[in-house]
Amino acid sequence: MIWCLSSMLLIEDDMASPFRPPLPVLDNDVLRTFVAIAETGNFSTAAEAVLRTPSAVSMQIKKLEEQLKTTLFLRDARSVTLTQHGEVLLSYARRMLALSNEAVARFVMPDLAGVVRLGAPDDIAERLLPRILKDFAETFPSIMVDVTVDMSSSLRKRVEEGRLDLALFNCHPRSFPNFGEVIHTEKLVWAGAKCGNAHLRDPLPISVWEEGCVWRQDAITQLERHKRHYRVAYASAHSMAQRAAVLADLAIAPFPRSYLTEEMVVLGPQEGLPELFSFDVRLPTTPQLAIPSKAVAESIRAFYGQLTRAAA
Repeated sequence: MIWCLSSMLLIEDDMASPFRPPLPVLDNDVLRTFVAIAETGNFSTAAEAVLRTPSAVSMQIKKLEEQLKTTLFLRDARSVTLTQHGEVLLSYARRMLALSNEAVARFVMPDLAGVVRLGAPDDIAERLLPRILKDFAETFPSIMVDVTVDMSSSLRKRVEEGRLDLALFNCHPRSFPNFGEVIHTEKLVWAGAKCGNAHLRDPLPISVWEEGCVWRQDAITQLERHKRHYRVAYASAHSMAQRAAVLADLAIAPFPRSYLTEEMVVLGPQEGLPELFSFDVRLPTTPQLAIPSKAVAESIRAFYGQLTRAAA
């Protein structure tokens, strides 16, 4: 009797299983698009990042929401934000993509592994390097990058002495003509707080890096050449502190134009301030660069290439 009952239950389970809908399989390409939208907060920007049209991206998200039977984004005219369910999926999506990249790299690039010693000045380490290394880690998960943050002058010496495999550093266009590859050129400008009045004070309060910084050198040289009285109100090797002083309208600072936020404005001759120079970002490497280091260098070149095209 017990055997008959068990058999009946097994038969009922077998009969019911065909009617149980299978779980949908999530597509990595769709998840990659989803993560791009979540990180940029914009469908069009995400579309550029994943090399798709905005309409294709919208269709991907629509399909994903239908698969999961939930809303992932809240949309309005100006921004896109994640819903609570979207936040949950974002955590899963990042883990799934990282695991997929790791698995593929294990078979496709089994020998591309190792440690790369990379140097960068504070401004690049804060603004750009996390984005560069994030993209690199997704493509080459077996390569570890050790980052040293220091002033440009110190980074040059570290590469020359072989203590770094490669580095990024800022320099005047006429400086070090044979040292490193120029991968980016950008205009230096005076940055002030939006609707601020720090630039009207006398002496002019400026926020600059420590001695040896090429931006500091040019800013002070130009102020002295134009006989503009100034005082160093903030001196720090950390760009975050420089930005805080500007946003608080306690000083103005020489920044790359791309470093300005919506809360800052460019100050120039109309405000009685001298023009500043354009500077180069150079990429020096050790003579015998290993393959993992070459992969890092190529990722840096590709990133700055995109930055240059976007500014054009």
